[in-house]
Amino acid sequence: MSQHSNSLDQSTFDKLRRLYIIALSTIALSVVISQILIRTHLRRQESDSTVINIAGRQRMLSQKLTKDIVSLSSETAISKKINLKDNIKSTLQLWTVSHEALQNGNDSLGLPKKNSKEVIEKFNLLNPVFDTISVAANTIINKIETNPKAALKIYTSEIEQVKAHEGDFLNMMDAIVNQYDLEADEKVDWLRKLELWLTLLTLFILLGEFLFIFWPAAKSVKSILADLLTAEKRAKKMAFDADELSAAKEKSMKELRALSRAMDDTLLFARILPNGSVIHMGNKFSRLFKFSKFNMNALFWEILSSEENERSVIEDLITKNKKTGWQGEVKASTKEGDSVWLEMAIIPYSPNDDKSELLIIASEITERKTAQIEIDRLTNKSFEEKMSQQKVISSKIIENQEKEQNRIAKDVHDGIGQMLTGLKYNLESIDATDIEKASAKIEHLKELTSNIIKGVRTATFNLTPPELTDHGIVPAITKLTQELARLTGKEIVFFNKTDFTQRLDSLAEINIYRITQEAINNAIKYAESTHILVSLSHSQNILSLVIDDNGKGFDPKTIKRVKTGDGGMGMTFMQERIKYIDGRLFLTSGKGKGTRVTLNIPLTSSLRKEN
Repeated sequence: MSQHSNSLDQSTFDKLRRLYIIALSTIALSVVISQILIRTHLRRQESDSTVINIAGRQRMLSQKLTKDIVSLSSETAISKKINLKDNIKSTLQLWTVSHEALQNGNDSLGLPKKNSKEVIEKFNLLNPVFDTISVAANTIINKIETNPKAALKIYTSEIEQVKAHEGDFLNMMDAIVNQYDLEADEKVDWLRKLELWLTLLTLFILLGEFLFIFWPAAKSVKSILADLLTAEKRAKKMAFDADELSAAKEKSMKELRALSRAMDDTLLFARILPNGSVIHMGNKFSRLFKFSKFNMNALFWEILSSEENERSVIEDLITKNKKTGWQGEVKASTKEGDSVWLEMAIIPYSPNDDKSELLIIASEITERKTAQIEIDRLTNKSFEEKMSQQKVISSKIIENQEKEQNRIAKDVHDGIGQMLTGLKYNLESIDATDIEKASAKIEHLKELTSNIIKGVRTATFNLTPPELTDHGIVPAITKLTQELARLTGKEIVFFNKTDFTQRLDSLAEINIYRITQEAINNAIKYAESTHILVSLSHSQNILSLVIDDNGKGFDPKTIKRVKTGDGGMGMTFMQERIKYIDGRLFLTSGKGKGTRVTLNIPLTSSLRKEN
């Protein structure tokens, strides 16, 4: 009987082994087939993202190409024109290579050699537009390389061709990118469906194996295991589990006690009743607010503050949120009256069914909150100062634009006022008993007095000249440069390059005059210039005025729009004035390289309208 039982068990195990081998082989085969199908499809999709990226990049390259070509229409400097040509050439080469690769494939770019019928049709529509832009761009490059000094008008027609076709290229390229994206989505959808069918197939196989293999096998295993387990082993197992559970419990209790001590020492931690009575307060909380643990009848908000309004706020927070909990910032104060900011959380807690408590966990954020308040204060102050400054600037330039007091006050403050202050200090420092030093200082005072007289004359001249009102901007600037050259001893020259004689609108003339005056004065006062060149030229639409000096120069980035600092407010006035007449101002300078101020004013809106 025993031999028969062993033979039966061995036969059962052999049968189970064969069934498991069949089941696992079936699952493995389905997984392998799934992976082969999915990986085959993924390999076909590897190039989709590259194709879409390069197609999308074509739009950017066409925009960059158009931008650089259009920039040629306003560029007169040969070096910059050549740089633009090089940029155009580089962009055109990459644009052309990518265009051909998208249609014919390119192994180095990872592009396939086959497009769909829809993509090919869209490229057939795009190619004439691409060829037109490409031919125009190549023509421009060849003309610049042949004759860089040639006038801009020799390639104006090519620029117009590029501008005219650039929008069509973008629209057609958008359609191609969208088609690529649509085809990629269709491939992803197909893969998703394939994965779904493979998943269903796998589940069906698993279900069949469960019904015909695993479930019968589980019954057999369960029957065999039931015979093998003995009461003695179960008893030993239970005893062992009991010992392990006891050890784990003891370990958990030690960890909880250690955690409780750590919370008391490191966190602002407390337990209170819903009415505010303190059950437990951690050591750090107690030290911060000088709380004695013998005074356990105290209310929590009375411990946190001696200020009545602060107590009321904390009491109100606990009363309203004792059931829902709360987290936020709270202001408290120590017994010494020092303010303390806490980031506090109120957490409802029920140790048992009959009792409810509140856990208070907080962290001190006094320094952070103080810094935040200070930042808010400074931010508001800075905003108010900027608004106030802008109001002052607008008031001076727009409402009181030509009041003589502004110009006189600025000249007197920057020049005469400082020299008078120096004169005062030198007079006070004269020691009548020391004749030799007194004589030297008197000579210095004579020189300073001459400078003050010269400054007074300069400030007087800075009033609106009659030439501006009677004859226009050119005679006024001519007079300005001559008088400032005479008064300051500087070499100041005005050169009317294109013999401009037209009259401008009175508002445009006075603002151009004031900006020119400010630029020359800055060159005299701050740049230590010896030579200043003012040149005027004009085209059909633009009046250009350039003020160059050979002074010490500066870094334009260091100029701030504030009332302090050399030239800071003057630059602000110049910017505001040029915006007021719809012009543009450019500032070029460098340490030891002098300064150039360029004004461009549209003539179409600035010419005086004759009655």
